[in-house]
Amino acid sequence: MIRAFLALEIPPALKRSLEEEERRLRSLLPRASWVRPDGLHLTLKFLGDSESEVLAALADELRGAVAGRGTVRVTLHGSGFFPSPRRPRVAWLGGQAEGALEVVEVVENVALRHGFARDGRSWALHLTLARLREPWPAPAVEAFLHWGESFTLAPFECPELVLFQSTLRPDGAVYTALGRLALG
Repeated sequence: MIRAFLALEIPPALKRSLEEEERRLRSLLPRASWVRPDGLHLTLKFLGDSESEVLAALADELRGAVAGRGTVRVTLHGSGFFPSPRRPRVAWLGGQAEGALEVVEVVENVALRHGFARDGRSWALHLTLARLREPWPAPAVEAFLHWGESFTLAPFECPELVLFQSTLRPDGAVYTALGRLALG
């Protein structure tokens, strides 16, 4: 069984910019498990534990279904928390992703044909930055939200959808690309 998901990648140069921001935020905010820069991505669909044959068939069908859709243009800005600022467990960076909703719809339809349930919630762009072991106090929550109001990452384009394997380890998840599906 392979733990897998479909995502858009963030360019390496922008991951380095985010790493610098994370380093700065870590010095100002309470403890959290910050996502390593190499693990930063924009999840479109979590697939969970799946057989390799099912993932291969899904990737084959998706390759044709997403081809010609065009690149997804992403701008990251604004911040928030899941499930909410009053009960912060995950700190994230938001933004817009032009063309992503169309890709998500194709992914959901193809995944359904391969036995994956449709996600019960509407997709919303978010880049997980940190997981909070303990909820932050209100002043730290406000500081993170205030930071997000003024932070904008340079816009970038995602030319492909990536099928990732997620291997859970004590020091954090490791992601390995299993397939790259061109959007353009």
